[in-house]
Amino acid sequence: MSNHRPRSVFFGTPDFAVPIVEATAAVTDLVAVVTQPDKPKGRGRELSPPPVKVWAEAHGLPVFQPTKLRDGVLAEALRAFAPDVAVVAAYGRILPKDLLDLPRRGCVNVHGSILPKWRGAAPIQWAIADGDAETGVTLMRMDEGLDTGDMISVMTIPIEPEDTAGSMHEKLAQLGGAILRRDLVPYVDGALTPVPQDESRATHAPILEKEHGRIDFHLPAHRIETRIRGFTPWPGAFTFLGPEGKELLKVIRAAPAERPASSSAAKPGEVIALRPLLVAAGEGTALELQEIQPENKRRMAAQDYVAGRRLSPGQILDPDRHA
Repeated sequence: MSNHRPRSVFFGTPDFAVPIVEATAAVTDLVAVVTQPDKPKGRGRELSPPPVKVWAEAHGLPVFQPTKLRDGVLAEALRAFAPDVAVVAAYGRILPKDLLDLPRRGCVNVHGSILPKWRGAAPIQWAIADGDAETGVTLMRMDEGLDTGDMISVMTIPIEPEDTAGSMHEKLAQLGGAILRRDLVPYVDGALTPVPQDESRATHAPILEKEHGRIDFHLPAHRIETRIRGFTPWPGAFTFLGPEGKELLKVIRAAPAERPASSSAAKPGEVIALRPLLVAAGEGTALELQEIQPENKRRMAAQDYVAGRRLSPGQILDPDRHA
């Protein structure tokens, strides 16, 4: 392995990418950063810089925020830096071929899953929502496909019973930094050879939409519980209450529970007990709602909610979906 520090450029935008750009700067000569344009935020809609820009400016690095990538302007600007490698993490846009081919050793991506599982926009969320036992980060050589490039290395981490997408996001950001510190320079120096992904094992992690959070009580309780954690903090898990089925109820925390024999005929979504608050789920299972947030109210323990309103066994949650 050579003793020189390879020259790098970095593409990334949100908080997730900050520990990864820090690691890139620690093991290479980071010469430029590319990030998304500033976006309006808050009630005043004032322009707010992305976290990676804030980090880069604090470290005196040149920052590029192109609105277009396919006009050749950015590629020409970065060519002047003569990078050995580009590191990409949660940049949020697809790089065209002229950028992929620009660095001497190409572009590498830190992806938040164990590829080829969970290619796409929301790998952290879907790994938890689907009940996977572990997840991790993959360092890969980028090509023109969506997370289809050859794999350089992988680091894994267990998904703990209490993990949400929010907590795992933080863990994988740190793991992404760790994999770069360990493997980026060996890759640039030719000591690590990327290997093709097994296409037969590929799965897709589609971008999350609000409707993904709507609870389907036809699913078994353990599947509902993993989806609640996978979709926390966004889009959040929710159902509907009330005789009209229009009152929004967010479910913050829940757990599979033993289903009373007396409720064997209950339909999915039917309230079968109040203390604890049990709802019938699919395949003869029951889900205990533990922490909830009624519409326009604060989060509260389910038992506090039961004590403060008229809720009765036999009521169907989200009746439009579960009638």
